Formats: sequence, structure tokens, C-alpha cells
Amino acid sequence: MNWLRGAWAVFLNDVRLELRQRYALNTLALFVAGAMLLAAFAVGRAGPIGPSVRAGLLWIVVLFAASLGLGRVFVGEEERGTGLLLRLNVRPGAVYAGKLLFNTTLTLGLNAAAVLLFVVLLGVTVEAPGLLAAVLALGALGLAGTMTLLGAIIARTARRGPLMPVLAFPLLLPLLSSVVRATREALLGGAGWTAARGELLVLVGFAGAVVTASSLLFDYVWRD
Repeated sequence: MNWLRGAWAVFLNDVRLELRQRYALNTLALFVAGAMLLAAFAVGRAGPIGPSVRAGLLWIVVLFAASLGLGRVFVGEEERGTGLLLRLNVRPGAVYAGKLLFNTTLTLGLNAAAVLLFVVLLGVTVEAPGLLAAVLALGALGLAGTMTLLGAIIARTARRGPLMPVLAFPLLLPLLSSVVRATREALLGGAGWTAARGELLVLVGFAGAVVTASSLLFDYVWRD
């Protein structure tokens, strides 16, 4: 099976399984809805908060929701016993690309849902929606690239549950710092793209570095 067909087949298989089982979708939806409702309740009682705090709240919810849902793409393979079949029939690079595409799609949906609830429940006004969309897309790719490789590592361990957020957080610090500052600029408007230019460059570099490094390391992780 060639690389492109293999990656697409892995992606479609994960989509079909998720639509049938809805594990990640239900986990992400419940976590995001519960976290946003709690944030709205807390913010409502505390009074008005600044755009920096609002941006931080948004990405805290996204980070922990992603750490709960994105690792399942490899854990599910090990639980179903299909990991060996995948290793024998699909190139490691194609497996990583298919899983990365699935996790990126899932994270984009997560980001869209989180922002929608963020705007509705917290009454937030987005002054630069185009900038926010770019930040969400780059953040999704950086998160998915990191979580996909970590998911492959964690799936081979005996204790899988609590490891993802522990391992992911220090790796994602540069991403989180930049997305929070860029999101703040999107909420404020004004200079917008100009003020967030440096953060966008960091996000592009981070996403590119993570995807490149993960694709190179994945062969060793996946082949064991």
C-alpha cells in the first residue's frame, strides 16, 4: 500500500470507528461543556475579567480536553489487537500521517466548540475573528502533532491514563504561551495581526518542528 493511500485509509478507519463508538467525541463534548459552564459560573460571580484571563481560560479547557481525547487513536489499536495488523500492512509514516490528520480534525472541532461556548456563555466579543481562526488552526496542529506521538508512546505502556497531561504539558509550554497571547490580541482587536505576528511565527515554527520531529521519531516508537 503506498504512503498516501495508507494514510487516508488509516484516517477513514479512525473516523468510522469514532462515529460508531463516539468515545473521543463524547469525552471532549462533556469536558468542554462542563468546564465552560463552570468557568461561566465562576466568572459571573467574580465580575468582569480581562482578555488575558479569558484567553488563558479558553486554552486551559482546550489543553486538558485534548489530553483526554487525542491519545485514544493508539490506545484503541492496542485494546482491539489491531496494532500488529497495522504494522504489517501500512508504513509507519502513513500510520502517523493518518492518525495526525484524524487528531487535527478532532482538535479543530474541539477548538470550534470551545470558542462557541466561550462566546455564548462568557459573553466574549472577538474583535479579530480571522486572527482567532488562524491561532486555533495552528494551535490545533501543534497540539495534535504532540499528542499523536505521545499517544503512540503511552499506548505501549501498562499505565496509560494519567500520563498524557503529565508528559504533554512541559512540551507544550511554548505553544500555550504563544496561543494565549495571540488569542488575547484577537479578543482585543486594534493592532490585531500586527501585534500577534511574532506569536504566529512561533506557532508556525512549533507546529512544523513538532510534526517533522514526530514523523522522524515515530518509526522507532511504532516498530518498538
